[in-house]
Amino acid sequence: MPEERSMIPDQRREVLLRELRAHQVLSVAQLTELLGVSHMTVRRDIGALEDAGRLVSVPGGARIASQVAREPTFEEKSLVERQQKLAMARCVADRVRDHTAVYLDAGTTTRELLPHLRELTGVTVVTNDFPIAMEAMELGGLEIIHVGGHVDRVNRSSVGALAAATLDRIAIDVAFISTAVWDLDHGVTTPSEAKVVVKQAAITAARTSILMASSSKFGSFGMYRIAALDAFDAVITDWGLGVEESQRLRSAGVRLEEAGEP
Repeated sequence: MPEERSMIPDQRREVLLRELRAHQVLSVAQLTELLGVSHMTVRRDIGALEDAGRLVSVPGGARIASQVAREPTFEEKSLVERQQKLAMARCVADRVRDHTAVYLDAGTTTRELLPHLRELTGVTVVTNDFPIAMEAMELGGLEIIHVGGHVDRVNRSSVGALAAATLDRIAIDVAFISTAVWDLDHGVTTPSEAKVVVKQAAITAARTSILMASSSKFGSFGMYRIAALDAFDAVITDWGLGVEESQRLRSAGVRLEEAGEP
């Protein structure tokens, strides 16, 4: 396990959450050993994650929170799991062909597809994500459509009915959908009502829809439902899901693909 000095707090807290998802409940002593940090650091991380609604503190430890009250901010997401995001992007890059329209849902995982798309000819990137649109402009070689709508400053994206209305007027070849929470029982959900119509509109507009979902986000859900996992043509995750969960998803009809560890 990486030492504390090699990780910033947000990175360390994502590792903590991943361990909790694997074990459901862990003591402070167990987390201290797993993370290689002090008891005080673990307690501070537990407090911060509980404030964010991502875990529940219990006497002497913590348990994972099944229902998530809020999604991570853009800054929080951009600092964690870079290798997993790169691996997932490599896993799905060959699904895009020349002269196609590609929807990149707001998120730091879908953003990693941009360098792969730049290598193709005649690709149009449709997105509700402002950093993705800006990076696509800087890369060059890509047509860009930003769907507009109400601005979500925290996640640097546009949401709501106006954004969905734009997507209703576009024929998309493949949509790459991101999520901060997913599980087998609830599918893809979100604690943000305004995001639902945009994601659903992108799925409806696309001939092929692919979910890109980090394994560390598996096992939690938000209040508002977007789609069942078997509604996607493929669900792409990283290598951290575990054999038992992978088998359970595939047995339920989910078309799961796991990106290999670098």
